[in-house]
Amino acid sequence: MGIEPGVFPPGPLNALTDVDGVLVGQVTRIEGTDVRTGATAILPHAGNLLADPVPAGLAVANGHGKMMGATQLIELGEIETPVVLTNTFAVPRAAEAILDWTLASGGNWDSPSINPIVGETNDGVLNAIQRRPLTVADIRRSIDEAKAGPIDEGCVGAGTGTIALGWKAGIGTSSRRLPEALGEFTVGVLVQANFGGELQILGRPIRRELGRRQFSWETRSERDLGSIMIVLATDAPLSDRNLTRLARRAFAGMAKTGASMANGSGDYAIAFSTTDAVRRTPERRSGESTLADLGNGAVSPLFQAANEATEEAIINALFAAEAMTGRNDRTVEALPIERVVDLLRQTGHVD
Repeated sequence: MGIEPGVFPPGPLNALTDVDGVLVGQVTRIEGTDVRTGATAILPHAGNLLADPVPAGLAVANGHGKMMGATQLIELGEIETPVVLTNTFAVPRAAEAILDWTLASGGNWDSPSINPIVGETNDGVLNAIQRRPLTVADIRRSIDEAKAGPIDEGCVGAGTGTIALGWKAGIGTSSRRLPEALGEFTVGVLVQANFGGELQILGRPIRRELGRRQFSWETRSERDLGSIMIVLATDAPLSDRNLTRLARRAFAGMAKTGASMANGSGDYAIAFSTTDAVRRTPERRSGESTLADLGNGAVSPLFQAANEATEEAIINALFAAEAMTGRNDRTVEALPIERVVDLLRQTGHVD
């Protein structure tokens, strides 16, 4: 549609999987009148993650969420399992699926400790979340089927039943690639968008101009509940400290879409690096380690890339989603794309 936030170009897929080695799998459950949910699994690489973790950082803009594995991620600065996104009540089953998959991976059966990473948003407006329709086997399948290449967006996986900024949303992804002079690194982003606010695109107040205001001076027209999970991957050699800083910059991109980051919104960002230069190999974990990571003075372009890719990933989630009817016969409309593009054309934001 010609909507291109920022200054850096996307990678060839405009997806999280533009970062070499990253795999994504999704399982979608749409059944009857009230099952609208799923799971999205992200693997930083195809090897044994428990034996060969990746450095990682976590940023929390608002902690109203049930993210599993957060404290060890912060403490050790690494991810040793797939990252699974799902709905709020499926977090324990997602953790069980991760444990099953990890223990079944080569040489891990006797492992005394595993730290599953599970993020969630609440899809209970459209999904019968209390029934917990997702099974451990469903979520395990999202891990088993993870692959490189294009990523489906919109009403799929963990985004099947989600809503953002007043319209049906879901999974969105995008990437940015730095020029040769800045290292030619890639930053990829995937979002599970399920949050409130006043939709803006390229700075234009779309929700207001379409007459769909969230708030008025007297009342709120809808609940401020919701959340977002943001997962960032990069091939830049970053320490866990600078990956935490990279994760924080994702919220700048989120803010540019009009997010209110309300009381009931759990807003989390996880960032990891895939490059061998900073991989947490057994040798580096057990002995002295000298890592060739980028210094603070070199990371600002990556921060900009994270900002831009997050903004576009959220927009892509909205543009890819379709209207959906679910629990209690509720219908959530899709974003009226043609009207939005017409508004942006009027002010020269797109050709």
